[in-house]
Amino acid sequence: MALTTKQELQQQEEMLREAVSSALSFAKKAGATAEVAVTKVAGLSVSTRLEQTENIEFNNDGALGISVYLGKRKGNASTSDLQPASIQQAVESALAIAKYTSEDDCTGLADKEMMAFESIDLDLYHHAEIDVDQAVQLAIETEHHALNSDERIVNSDGATFNSHSGIRVYGNTHGMLQSYLSSRYSLSCSVISAYQEQLERDYEYTISRQFNQLATPEWVGKQAGLKAVERLNPRQLATCEVPVIFYNDVATGLIGHLAGAISGGALYRKSSFLQDKLGEQILPNWFAISERPHLLQQLASSAFDSEGVRTENREIITDGILQTYLLTSYSGRKLGMQTTGHAGGIHNWLVKPNRTGGLDALLKEMGTGLLVTEMLGSAINGVTGEYSRGAAGFWVENGEICYPVAEITIAGKLQEMYQNMVAVADDIEHRSNIQTGSILLDKMKVSGQ
Repeated sequence: MALTTKQELQQQEEMLREAVSSALSFAKKAGATAEVAVTKVAGLSVSTRLEQTENIEFNNDGALGISVYLGKRKGNASTSDLQPASIQQAVESALAIAKYTSEDDCTGLADKEMMAFESIDLDLYHHAEIDVDQAVQLAIETEHHALNSDERIVNSDGATFNSHSGIRVYGNTHGMLQSYLSSRYSLSCSVISAYQEQLERDYEYTISRQFNQLATPEWVGKQAGLKAVERLNPRQLATCEVPVIFYNDVATGLIGHLAGAISGGALYRKSSFLQDKLGEQILPNWFAISERPHLLQQLASSAFDSEGVRTENREIITDGILQTYLLTSYSGRKLGMQTTGHAGGIHNWLVKPNRTGGLDALLKEMGTGLLVTEMLGSAINGVTGEYSRGAAGFWVENGEICYPVAEITIAGKLQEMYQNMVAVADDIEHRSNIQTGSILLDKMKVSGQ
């Protein structure tokens, strides 16, 4: 069974645009301002376990959501039925809700001059004809390579292949109506290794807008197996204070806490450890983060945010100094500022490396310390910055990985951790909306035995 063709998607896109226009028309006739969004996702998911097909799922999900504004009162409603009568009923439901909500001076559409009236093609859709047999074969082949990568691989949590196409439509009563198609393909595998009575699990994955840009099943499978085996026979550490490297895919989370702390919602509620830090140095003077929403084919690229506000290139951190908050129209009004186009999240944060040579060079620079490759649980206080998380990884001596470690906790305060960053390597993790290399901190508290 072939997936939806590009032509069929374009026909659906046009139907969804008409549905959004219809909803806006109903709202305007009722004397309201409004915004309407539809996101529709369709595709195929296949999972295998021990090289046998376990699950095949076709999905076709989507709904129309509308927000109406009667003065300073807001009402929301949604419908998955896009017939005119159902759309009208959803609008009427939103209007009825708005009549009974409290007034809020900060509510309403984002300002008209901020709208993305002109569309930018970011090349986010790449069609690939993939039937069920191909999808199953990809997952089985990936798992086969993982299970046969080492004799210590004894079991599997399975492999999964996903192929999905999406349509996004947004419109509002400012006269904006924009839409685009997108695609997303992924392949992943998770396996279990054994040493005596002890088991370890690890995984690997690849993801892209383009099917032919995915890593091979062989690479995904062998990497999953290798990572699971490397974790075997871990040791505990005595409690100590040592340099710590956050491996690149873990470092994305460390930078993600920064994004949360400078988001408008946390700031206007006064629940951020970076309150009132705009224009101040919060990171070392070499540290830089740029946001680039319009990179072609990237997973976090978007021409406009979920309020229709056009996205723009921004410098988030320059020379360690915080250059901007991340604001929606609502949080901007709460703070007496203007939206930055971040309703719905961030768009391609690029953390600038200041070291070459990848992880190996960073290990040598650290000398002796801890390489963290997995975080477990979370005890992070967004108000104070207190940070404490379970971790696993590897103990490093003289720049060489010596043995795996587990059942440890790393702790600190995020403000101090950010200031204690020594280096960012150039082994960039490209699969996240935060693209960063591994990050070296000069010291952290490690709790063990």
